[in-house]
Amino acid sequence: MQTHQHWMQKALELAQKAEEQGEVPVGAVLVKDNEIIGQGFNQPISTHDPSAHAEIIALRQAAKQIKNYRLVDTTMYVTLEPCAMCAMAMVHARVKTLIYAASEPRTGADGSLYQLLQHQGHNHQIEVIFGIMQEESSELLKAFFKQRR
Repeated sequence: MQTHQHWMQKALELAQKAEEQGEVPVGAVLVKDNEIIGQGFNQPISTHDPSAHAEIIALRQAAKQIKNYRLVDTTMYVTLEPCAMCAMAMVHARVKTLIYAASEPRTGADGSLYQLLQHQGHNHQIEVIFGIMQEESSELLKAFFKQRR
């Protein structure tokens, strides 16, 4: 559990970077063999790229680092439940485990709206752990949207 909190704290620090840039505060780190191989924070506004979600950036960085689009035996830590795009990218990359902090009732792909990560129709399912540092992530998101309104 302490290891999960350590990596989620890294993801929260990245989410704060997103917030500083006026982006929705979501951060992600991809870990393999107790080392970060990819990390990212939301950047679709600043990059004019609708796919520049934290998870996608982390996946791209990791794939370049290990020189393989298959990211087997990795764990993704993300501060918010992934959307369908990010969830399917993780399925295609063969991420082993997803650990996320807060649920996303509007677009969440781990059961809040869709169930894509463990869908039996896919040739790969992802183990999911939910709620690590949920309160911290939720508060960051609530404060961000409160300020924007």
